Amino acid sequence: MINPKQLQDYVIIPALDALGMKSEAAINLLLGTCAQESAMGEYLVQIKGPAQGIFQMEPATFRDIWANYVSHRPKLDGILRDEFRGRANNSSQMVSDLRYATAMARLHYRRVAEPLPAADDVYGLAEYWKQHYNTPLGRGTVQEFVHNFEHFVMGNLS
Repeated sequence: MINPKQLQDYVIIPALDALGMKSEAAINLLLGTCAQESAMGEYLVQIKGPAQGIFQMEPATFRDIWANYVSHRPKLDGILRDEFRGRANNSSQMVSDLRYATAMARLHYRRVAEPLPAADDVYGLAEYWKQHYNTPLGRGTVQEFVHNFEHFVMGNLS
């Protein structure tokens, strides 16, 4: 398990700063996503599936972000390539580069028109994750996200 405070301070905040997308809500949403998707970094690749990195992003989603979001934003493309050494065809980079995986997870959420919930609304963050990351047909539940956020994140940020 990755220490949530260190993940926040040394990975998530620097990645969001580099993207110019830092907010308390984004930080908590990414902490919760990591807690839910990989048990706070316990799994770097999905056991029975293609998902990769601490946010368990599937290669198809990764490619879609590059093809349909990043490719239309030259400044963002440059940031990903310069700051994160990001490459559009290398989703496996998310397994070994926590900052890059964080940037890609944030961009996944950034494509959503609906604003992020309040930073302290764990249930709202869970619903947002379910709707926009896991999808309504995904196996994860809002209750699991809330439980994992409370278990892995709450009390471990001090």
